[in-house]
Amino acid sequence: MVHIRKVKKSEEALLHNLMQFYIYEFSKYIPEIKLESNFKYKPFDLSQNWEDETHFAYFFCLKTEVIGFALIESNKKINTVLEFFVLASYQGKGFGKAAARNIFKAFDGYWNVSQIEKNQPALAFWRKTISDITNGGMEEVYENRTYVQKFHTSSIV
Repeated sequence: MVHIRKVKKSEEALLHNLMQFYIYEFSKYIPEIKLESNFKYKPFDLSQNWEDETHFAYFFCLKTEVIGFALIESNKKINTVLEFFVLASYQGKGFGKAAARNIFKAFDGYWNVSQIEKNQPALAFWRKTISDITNGGMEEVYENRTYVQKFHTSSIV
């Protein structure tokens, strides 16, 4: 099944490559996201994932094949999914849910997972995934055009 593994600093360029698909998908919801003159999307600054003790990058793997990634912030009080992506050909098959469960189990404590209002597919995915994983043990709030699901890992079934 799906397993997660930390992205190594030496794999930063690979993560940037994968993130191009993520940014492309996200550009549907934020029209200000445009290609740069080199026909690539502006890369994220990923340095904090190797320089900061509170940021982590993970690949999702199916055997040896990378099928997605997550960027996580964990500051001892709350864990946050900053970015989460599964390649289109692997979506809708339970791989994202399995990856999410693995990520949540890797960081004990409280979690916040947010989606912008326009990204209804992400909202549907996270509502169902977190509700399933926690057996309904989550709270959802809506503020500033953003949905946030909140839960504690003790509710994971």
